Amino acid sequence: MLVMPPTVSVIVPTHNSSKTLGACLEAIHRQRHPVTEVIVVDDASTDDTRAVAQRFPCRLLVTDRNAGPAAARNRGIQASTGELIFFLDSDCAPEPDALGNALAILRDQPDVACVHGIYALEPLIDDGPVEAYRLVHGHYWRLRNVGRVRTTLFAVCLIRREVFTTVGLFDEKLRASEDVELGDRMGDRYGIVLTDTVVCRHDDDSRLGALLRKQFRRSQLLIPVALAERGPAGIRANTMAGLLTATLVPAALPTALLTGGWPVLSLLFFGLFMVAEPGLLRFVLRRRGPAFTGFFFGVHLLVQLAVVTGAVVGGLRHLADRDFGPTRATTAKTSR
Repeated sequence: MLVMPPTVSVIVPTHNSSKTLGACLEAIHRQRHPVTEVIVVDDASTDDTRAVAQRFPCRLLVTDRNAGPAAARNRGIQASTGELIFFLDSDCAPEPDALGNALAILRDQPDVACVHGIYALEPLIDDGPVEAYRLVHGHYWRLRNVGRVRTTLFAVCLIRREVFTTVGLFDEKLRASEDVELGDRMGDRYGIVLTDTVVCRHDDDSRLGALLRKQFRRSQLLIPVALAERGPAGIRANTMAGLLTATLVPAALPTALLTGGWPVLSLLFFGLFMVAEPGLLRFVLRRRGPAFTGFFFGVHLLVQLAVVTGAVVGGLRHLADRDFGPTRATTAKTSR
């Protein structure tokens, strides 16, 4: 008896991604496993994103106003027909075997409903050392969490359509952590796997100021989303030890300046920050050498401080306004 392979819809939410969308769509069409349809959801771009999409055999959906990745993904889900949905961020280019490897995990582990992958160390477009920092860190913390997890990350992700029918769509109130919140709703009902066999090259942040602003903005939802979680905490990109020791470095500056101990005291706390995550320190040294490691942890310190500051601001906002955070019941269903 001939068994037909499952149909796969690819959904690419995008906003002002003319730089990378072409490489993303080319990589989709290089997948060794065929796809049923490709849907690009343009979230009110103001650049040439739509013109790039129109050069490829895909269905282009356009929104009138920028509503965020959750809303774009939801529109793609509702327009798609596949039994499985392969989500890709528009700044990601999956390796040719990415979809096939994800399908193999779903086939071999019937209780698994969601498979997501990791970023390669090599960038999609090389934009300098700040981007290299982002890719090294992003690769490391994903690799550290490979296996069965409770968190969904949708940069490169294959998921069964039935999940959205059961738990609902993405929470459109959230412009960050919307994938984490969805994974929490999946709970123990659906298995989730993070695998290093599904790999994509990623074009990441390359300007330090823009990176810090993004981290500050996104981290404001960390506490509201964590407070709404129904089960154990899922994947965390940053460890508590790293975040806590990062705050010691600027906290030591006033004392160091008053006592004349600067820069010795600040350097001591910076060293403590570096060894707070020994696995990360060893990984960066092994992959990029001592010179880059010093640069890496200098940028990493600033990123951790942006995350801590954003989380504190977000926590205070949530105390003042309990509607700042996830929707209490996300029950919208899919249609086919």
